[in-house]
Amino acid sequence: MTTPSRIEAQQRADDIRIFRKELERLESEGVLILADAQRAAVNSHHDDLLAGFAQSFDIDRDMRSRQLSWGMRIASFLGALALAASVFFLFYQFWGRFTEAAQVVILIGAALSTFAVTVWIQGRDASGYFTKLAAMVAFACFVLNVAMLGQIFNITPSDKALLPWAALALLLAYACDLRLLLAAGIICIVIYTAARFGTWSGIYWIHFGERPENFFPVSLLLFFLPQWVPHRRREDFAPIYRVFAILSFLLPVLILSNWGAVSYLSWPASMIEHFYQIAGFALSTALIWLGLRRQWGEVVNSGITFFVIFLYTKFYDWWWQLFPKYLFFLVVGLTAVLFLFVIKRLRQSAQKREAA
Repeated sequence: MTTPSRIEAQQRADDIRIFRKELERLESEGVLILADAQRAAVNSHHDDLLAGFAQSFDIDRDMRSRQLSWGMRIASFLGALALAASVFFLFYQFWGRFTEAAQVVILIGAALSTFAVTVWIQGRDASGYFTKLAAMVAFACFVLNVAMLGQIFNITPSDKALLPWAALALLLAYACDLRLLLAAGIICIVIYTAARFGTWSGIYWIHFGERPENFFPVSLLLFFLPQWVPHRRREDFAPIYRVFAILSFLLPVLILSNWGAVSYLSWPASMIEHFYQIAGFALSTALIWLGLRRQWGEVVNSGITFFVIFLYTKFYDWWWQLFPKYLFFLVVGLTAVLFLFVIKRLRQSAQKREAA
């Protein structure tokens, strides 16, 4: 038997809870009644599994534990933001009183000490919440370290600072099972890659957003990365990659569908806008189909969201000035109802295929 991940352990615990509730219903309805020996064997096996999972992963064994876990996640997130902000303002409050050498020592010491504290807490925190809090503070200190060292030595701001930020964010994300830092690392990689493409085309790196097509290559790489590098121990990381890949691709498409003049294409602006409008609808539809086929809920939801955004953007272009406002919103509302019927049919067809 292979060692499960935390996601698999939590899923197994949820299945056990659901099984026990359904078994109680079946027994009360007289459909299935287990012998005492069978019931004792099943309960003993499930209790051993839950005890092992709780010891290894600190899973939620019931709904009350799950609700409290959500509270702990929110508290750890807010605590990490507050502590990071505290470190930031503490540095700026007393920064001018230190010599240049002391500033360098403090910055490097803060980054190394918070990283060491994170490693120390990780070995003693079974729940992972305090580890995640410490990891967030360590990342904030490292970002502050690089930024302020650049100011101390008067180094010209560069997009290369994004690489060590991304490296530490990804390291802490995989080591501490922290999706928020995974998102931070992905954002750093996306911005760095777009900035690199921008400099190769002759613009200053900080203006990378002026050419939305710079985001296309890295978004494709991020989308297929979970398929090329399976995340068996971090199954909840793959959806994060796919969501940010979709955002970094379809948001530029949305921008280009309304402002074609910022494109690399040498076509007339109106032709570029029409091209990206069609591409937006086609890509959103393809994402919905792919998400349904692969059972990627986040891809389906992202595709539907962008399809609706592209659709309502066109409605605004076509009819906002032409129709009275009540008629415009009536058309939007009826379109939403029609969209609900389409989604309902897709859902029913998917259920029929699964039943078959």
